[in-house]
Amino acid sequence: MSRLTPSIPRENGTEVTVPRGNDTAAGRRAARPFVLWREVLVAYLAPALMAGAGGVIGGQSELTVAACTSIAGTSAVVALLIGGWLQRRRGPRPWTTALPRVVMTVLFAVGAAAIAGLLGWFASQWLPAHTAVPDTPWITRLRIDLPLSAALAASIVTWRWRGAQRAHPSQP
Repeated sequence: MSRLTPSIPRENGTEVTVPRGNDTAAGRRAARPFVLWREVLVAYLAPALMAGAGGVIGGQSELTVAACTSIAGTSAVVALLIGGWLQRRRGPRPWTTALPRVVMTVLFAVGAAAIAGLLGWFASQWLPAHTAVPDTPWITRLRIDLPLSAALAASIVTWRWRGAQRAHPSQP
């Protein structure tokens, strides 16, 4: 069976045949190109909507507020930093394309979670002691929200970027 749709007649008498799907020669769907602003937008909206919905349904106003601030904000910042670093104009670094996709994703996720975990721990200790910010439950949530959001965002952005590199090797 042909992968082409039936011919579409045009006014000038020529016919155009449009291929079905977006298949590559190997039979797999081609990955969409990596677009940083779109990745950052999704990195913010997805956790904000999911955690926010969980907070509303569960009646946890603290989770609803955290969904739009520490959870989604951390996710968007990590997506911007890692995606921007991976997409730099000089092209991909050799080790980022030489490592297996899973290994690279795990390395970035663990690294982002470790850094965000340290920032969350530091902020939850330092803010109440040195500023006018009271020791509230959202401050203690930073220890969990930041590393978890960072790990998820780093995993997704790294996985997507690496998939786009395989599908579009000439893209920087």
